[in-house]
Amino acid sequence: MDRLQALRTLIAIVDAGSLSAASERLETSLPTVVRTLAALEGELGVRLINRTTRRMHLTDEGRVYVERSRAIVAALAEADGELAARKGTPQGRVAVTASVSFGRRYLSPFVAEFMRRYPAVTFDLLLVDRIVDLVEEGIDVGIRIGALRDSSLIAQPVGRMRRVLCASPEYLKKHGTPKSPGDLSRHRCIAFTPLSSDTAWTFGSGRTAQTVPIRSVLRCNQVDGAVEACRAGLGIGTFLSYQVAPLVAEKRLRYVMTAHEPPPVPMNVVYQHRKLASAALKRFVDECTAALRVCRFE
Repeated sequence: MDRLQALRTLIAIVDAGSLSAASERLETSLPTVVRTLAALEGELGVRLINRTTRRMHLTDEGRVYVERSRAIVAALAEADGELAARKGTPQGRVAVTASVSFGRRYLSPFVAEFMRRYPAVTFDLLLVDRIVDLVEEGIDVGIRIGALRDSSLIAQPVGRMRRVLCASPEYLKKHGTPKSPGDLSRHRCIAFTPLSSDTAWTFGSGRTAQTVPIRSVLRCNQVDGAVEACRAGLGIGTFLSYQVAPLVAEKRLRYVMTAHEPPPVPMNVVYQHRKLASAALKRFVDECTAALRVCRFE
């Protein structure tokens, strides 16, 4: 049995959540994954994963073994990356995470172009609207918009993202256009909760900061739903500029109160300290950071 491949198979099963999903991730057959796991458990003399027809979970022994296996596989990947770096050829797998809308509009096209330039590099893209624990979920690089919570990560600042207020032409025709933050008390507001409060919005920063109460008629934790509510004329919403720029260009939404926008939020490329030993990771972080710094998020 190829022990290293068995460790990779075990990790893939745990990360993917099922044997069939692991086979797809490893690009191998389901019977091969089943046989590899059975052979590994047989050689170790312990059950690593309890399996039923509906679910699977690690045993206590399996949890310890997977943790050690990750360290072994990561160390080998680092060694391979260092050798590749000496040869100047990026290769290997890079795992990247970003929010769904940002990943779809900016990260995915960049990754596609990166893979055309470096065909020996493969990617895992995790696009989710939540803060991902890079260490816990085995992710190499994250694109973070907003204040950083984990000080143990290395952060490469790439700029600040503009926050805007917008509404549909129909809404503004019916309810009027607010000119200043105080006007919002007379308007219906849509709260995209990962970005803003559903009870009060802040404008400006520092000594000029002004917080005003709002009346939220709709709260939504997903950006597409909140944007669609604005487009449908339900109220005024606040978003990151790139999230609504296409609809503004199509004149289906209009910016309002451009002289009184909420404070912009920082954007960073983050990664674990030791992760840049790989040539592929270093090249990706360098090029992604450079590309984002010159990108116009409109």
